[in-house]
Amino acid sequence: MALDVTYTNGVIAVREKYLLGDALLRLCETDAATAFRALCERGFGGGAETANDPFAYEKLIVKEEDNIDAFVREYAPTRAEKAFFLAPNDFHNAKVLLKAKYLGADPALMLAADGLVDKQSLQACFEKEDFSAIEDVYLRTACEEGLAYTKGEEVSGAVLGDLFERKCREHLAKACRFNGTLKKLLQQKTDMQNILIAFRCEDEEEAATQFIHGGTFQEKDLSKLFLPDVEQIEDAFSGTKWQDFINLCLKDKREGRPPVLAERKLDGFETEYFYERRFELKNSQPFLYYISRRKTECANVRIVMACLLAGFGEAEIKKRLRGV
Repeated sequence: MALDVTYTNGVIAVREKYLLGDALLRLCETDAATAFRALCERGFGGGAETANDPFAYEKLIVKEEDNIDAFVREYAPTRAEKAFFLAPNDFHNAKVLLKAKYLGADPALMLAADGLVDKQSLQACFEKEDFSAIEDVYLRTACEEGLAYTKGEEVSGAVLGDLFERKCREHLAKACRFNGTLKKLLQQKTDMQNILIAFRCEDEEEAATQFIHGGTFQEKDLSKLFLPDVEQIEDAFSGTKWQDFINLCLKDKREGRPPVLAERKLDGFETEYFYERRFELKNSQPFLYYISRRKTECANVRIVMACLLAGFGEAEIKKRLRGV
């Protein structure tokens, strides 16, 4: 049974002091060994066995992510919040298990933590090629359709990825349909994902095959993203809710690189969304903000440590951070 929101928000108020906050930026200004030591001293990834080796930073992150998932399981106000944060792990793990089965590879290093379904149960389903034990219709359908696809003549990892992504979004749309905040977040993220898909595709036809339904950006709007001139695209979306995000994609396009600025915006979207409303949060929103911040911190620690070990400078590292 879900805990009282007031009690949960009190727990969060106590635990927020353990977030890295501005200390994350200071990590960018030092070396890998010092940054790793600082993370351990602050309790990040508490309980992980690393032998004080900065190259083992991933163990800290995995442990921290496990701790976040445990917090979600214990304190999620409703099933909607639990699904929002945990269900994506199920679709990721199912995709990994299917690819490993197809390639005859060991999936262990690619699997995420358990979501709403434990990994062993999913693996047993793939071994038997029987998914009837999976209760969720979207996850079960993704597994069945994915397995059938891998038995065809041509198999593409991108196609499999799109399949599991679409089914995950459909699952979340249903699970969160009565939560106004989560519904809005999912719609906006779906819009951004569809815009990014278009900028990665060669033409409108290819983008249409990967289109994810459930947002406010319509499939018919894709054609405007493939207008021949950048200024025409800007004019087509001027004054719309997608203008700023599309302009980020166009900035990357002008400078001859993939849409990295827009991807960074998408990755830090939840944290930025709640930060802008941080003095107005109510009901389950403090919980959503807290978990989003912790997940974003894990992503940023991964970026910081990888960049420090690769010898990147402070400015270059800070440019890559999400939700900061």
